[in-house]
Amino acid sequence: MPFVHLQVQSAYSLLSSAAKIEALVEKASNLGLKALALTDENVMYGAIAFYKECRKHGIKPIIGMTASVLSEDEHIAYPVVLLAKNNKGYQNLLKISSAIQTKSKEGIPRRWLSQYREGLIGISPGLKGDIEQSLKNGNYEEAIKRAISYKNIFEQESFYLSVQDHGLRENVEMNKHLFAISKELKIPLVATNNVQYIEQADSFAHECLLSIKNGTKLSDEDRAVLPSKEYYLKSPSQMSELFSDTPEVLENTIRIAGQCHVEIEFGKFALPKYPVPNQESAEDYLSRICLKGLKERYQNPSDEQFERLEYELQVIKNMNFSDYFLIVWDFMKYAHENGIVTGPGRGSAAGSLVAYVLYITDVDPLEHQLLFERFLNPERISMPDIDIDFPDNRRDEMIEYVSKKYGSLHVAQIITFGTLAARAALRDVGRVMGISPKEADFLAKQVPSKLGITLQQAYEESQGLRDYIQNIEIGRKIFETAKKIEGLPRHTSTHAAGVVISELPLTDLIAIQEGHNDVYLTQFPMDILEEIGLLKMDFLGLRNLTLLDNIRSMIKRGTGKSIDLSTIPLDDPKTFALLSKGDTTGVFQLESSGMRSVLVRLQPNALEDIVAVNALYRPGPMENIPLYIARKHGKEAVEYPHSDLKPILQMTYGVIVYQEQIMQIASKMAGFSLGEADLLRRAVSKKKKEVLDKEREHFIQGSLKKGYTEKTANEIYDLIVRFANYGFNRSHAVAYSMIAYQLAYLKANYPLYFMAALLTSVIGNDDKLGQYIRESKQKGITVLPPSINRSYYPFIVEKQAIRFSLAGIKSVGVAALKDIIETRKAKSFSDLFDFCVRTSMRSINRRTIEALICSGAFDEFGEHRATLLATLDVAIEHAELVRPKDDENQFEMSFDDDFGLKPKYVEVEPFKEMEKLRFEKEALGFYLSSHPISAYATYLNKNRAIAISDASHYLHQNVVIGGFITKERTIRTKKGEVMAFLTISDETGELEGVAFPRTYTQSGKLLKNEALLLLKGKIENRNNQLQLIINQTEALPEQGDLPEEEKKLFIRMEKSHQVDQVFINLKELLREYPGETPVVLYYEESQKTIQLQQELWISPNPKFLTEITKLMGPKNVVFQ
Repeated sequence: MPFVHLQVQSAYSLLSSAAKIEALVEKASNLGLKALALTDENVMYGAIAFYKECRKHGIKPIIGMTASVLSEDEHIAYPVVLLAKNNKGYQNLLKISSAIQTKSKEGIPRRWLSQYREGLIGISPGLKGDIEQSLKNGNYEEAIKRAISYKNIFEQESFYLSVQDHGLRENVEMNKHLFAISKELKIPLVATNNVQYIEQADSFAHECLLSIKNGTKLSDEDRAVLPSKEYYLKSPSQMSELFSDTPEVLENTIRIAGQCHVEIEFGKFALPKYPVPNQESAEDYLSRICLKGLKERYQNPSDEQFERLEYELQVIKNMNFSDYFLIVWDFMKYAHENGIVTGPGRGSAAGSLVAYVLYITDVDPLEHQLLFERFLNPERISMPDIDIDFPDNRRDEMIEYVSKKYGSLHVAQIITFGTLAARAALRDVGRVMGISPKEADFLAKQVPSKLGITLQQAYEESQGLRDYIQNIEIGRKIFETAKKIEGLPRHTSTHAAGVVISELPLTDLIAIQEGHNDVYLTQFPMDILEEIGLLKMDFLGLRNLTLLDNIRSMIKRGTGKSIDLSTIPLDDPKTFALLSKGDTTGVFQLESSGMRSVLVRLQPNALEDIVAVNALYRPGPMENIPLYIARKHGKEAVEYPHSDLKPILQMTYGVIVYQEQIMQIASKMAGFSLGEADLLRRAVSKKKKEVLDKEREHFIQGSLKKGYTEKTANEIYDLIVRFANYGFNRSHAVAYSMIAYQLAYLKANYPLYFMAALLTSVIGNDDKLGQYIRESKQKGITVLPPSINRSYYPFIVEKQAIRFSLAGIKSVGVAALKDIIETRKAKSFSDLFDFCVRTSMRSINRRTIEALICSGAFDEFGEHRATLLATLDVAIEHAELVRPKDDENQFEMSFDDDFGLKPKYVEVEPFKEMEKLRFEKEALGFYLSSHPISAYATYLNKNRAIAISDASHYLHQNVVIGGFITKERTIRTKKGEVMAFLTISDETGELEGVAFPRTYTQSGKLLKNEALLLLKGKIENRNNQLQLIINQTEALPEQGDLPEEEKKLFIRMEKSHQVDQVFINLKELLREYPGETPVVLYYEESQKTIQLQQELWISPNPKFLTEITKLMGPKNVVFQ
């Protein structure tokens, strides 16, 4: 007998069902089911995906939900299965789910359900329903009362009692009662099987899934588990066998399926309306403000500019997108009026003059030869897509503005689903099956670290995984179970950028749930939202815009200058000098080592070079970079596929770089409109043969009409096909290159402020902080230690140096930071005792003070760090004695030693340098005041060691490096031999070291963490990363065994040196490397010596010695 499953939960009942929608529908199709319902718990996450999948397999989709409904007398929620009979019912499901997820998490009140009953069928859910629970408790009258209540809530003949058989005695007894109630109340019965997984063999995987959800193990006696293994998608014949005595309950599944007809419309836009003032049309209003903006952007607009604007406005009007542009204009206007920096543009929108004159973008599309049709194609109706970059710390503010402007029920952020990936599935299944966390972690790590890798792929690639599965008794079961739950959605999250805005309340179109900052979250993911026609905009939080804003703010505070990024010169020599050196740390898009290498070879001297290199530096197009550089520098002649293409390809030296060039070529050669050319570009990029052949004919016919030969037309078409996938969106490249240029400009012209802001942007990232501080020092920028009286949250510029941030010290939280800054406003801290008395122990604990001491923040008190740490207990006890009990009321108190109120410091031996540095690194995450290798500067100089920062100059050469090992990792080769990878550090940077088995056999005992070593080897470049291939190692001597350090640095001043510029350069160099070694100038002509003042004494590390030797000549520099 035919049968339809009406109670089915998919994996979108998160961690409650193991049934993936695609596999579920495919199984239903294989079983010959003509219809199928989806009834997830209180959510509509999978409704559209399920609808589409059913349509694809020729199955009628029945959209439903298992809703939690609050019993009015008990205030307990019981499930009820709801099915949509029609589109009104579907809309009501959206509203019910939204109400539960945003207003009543426990469940929807029964009176609300009656408001949303139209178009819905209700079915009691089985043993967990409130009718069934009353029967289970022996309260037949209560069950009758509740059944009547449900019958009255739903429309006539739209409520059913569900009979089930999951192989439980309880089902048999329950079904008898339900038949009795059905007869008494004339409520029809329907057979259901509560589907939680697809195959019966999946029941164990489902058990594991429930344990993952609840944090239990399979060995736990009280864990949640289904009472049988019958909760799978049974065939009609299996269901007929179970209910052979009561065929009417099977027939009613067909009856219900016949009543359900939901039609979801795709591809229709539901664009919101902008509230235009004075009843003006959106088209007229847009035209008016565009003309105003045109005259602001161009003082005397040309005919070309007017014509381009008129053309774009007409296309926008024809496509009914005027409101869209007004909405974007409005929130961008809000951003500009409220000091929120916006990006110059993103994606193809930078090709629109309308966007430019509305100040949506800040890139002139005419000046940069950008095409509107790449953004909005009049030949292809599709939603416009303007993505906007905001500073990442103000993005939420923009979303809140839009939400308030259009109403909270009209704006939402977009949901995403985190899934059980390969490693997570193994780790979770291993845990619930009882293996230790350590073993579960080991097992997970046998999966290669590749994005999107599946467990099956991991099994094929990883010998370690295969060994575990084959040799560990439980291994095979863990692996096979993990494969069954792999890819299931595990949790919801928020899309990094996507926001939807709707004219209608969102709950008329989709279901929503609680989000962030009072902005709702959609229950459908982005691709579904676009398919049903909702307007999606990307509000992206870009860290680099925050950085730009912070640099400008720092410059304003420090110099009084206001930097207008739209007016900075685009031909600044300092900027291009910086770019040509590859000095691009912190510069958006240009920071990678590979990109730096390209910039050094390219020697850019115009913004256009940055645009091109941004477009080319990707897999595929990258192979054209050498050709581009060679042609730019005249080392290779510029050639064009055809002379007529010179105007199009001249800017890129004959190399096709941009998608827009492909469009222009099609327009020039074949007479295509730019809209048609964009369609061609999109079509050929898919590389389908039938499409390629069709478009070739179209192109050739157009070219013949333009007077080109068939041979030429074929050659050019082949070129288009070849580059269709390689070409990059020029509009996007120009816009993002503008951000890169702006950052490079600020770095070149305001290096102190740039580095201070850059350091602030990576607070909390020890590796980046250490890297940027080393670079600052290499640039001659002094990084001052943290100061309890002068440091703030950000790194700040202080007297031509950068002062370290208090927030960069570990254990100094936000509350501690606020307390310190607020307290010292009245008076600076004078010593440790004063600090402990005046600050609050609620925000600043012992660990915080220890970190402040070890970081050097209390050095200004004039006591050794060891003394401060030894005195800390005394200081805290003293503070507790004299601090007011209500330490919220801070007070000023002067302690005079004569009164004997203030304790004395506990005198102890100062830390040895290495001990001091170790504590400093614990507090900061890296070495700041010095480095373990610093003490060996002279020794390393005598051994001709190079600085790590100079390693790139010695590629493929043998070198000596003095280094401190910060990380060490050993592996076994295929032959079973041990080799090591090391991180080698000195004052100037870090370098990876590799010790192959032969070297490791000889020196393995030395190659350990915190070892101070003299390493000999060859510098190589592997995967764009420098490595020292170590062939010889020796331990540096103990500091006490070092030869006595020379006391002074003597610099011989020849007559040729005695000019102002040499003195200036020498002074700058000495200031870059402050230390304790005196500097003496010996004037050869007068035979006089002058010892320089202490502020010019130096630390003679290898980098300094290299620089001073370059400046003064090797024979003129000596220690003695």
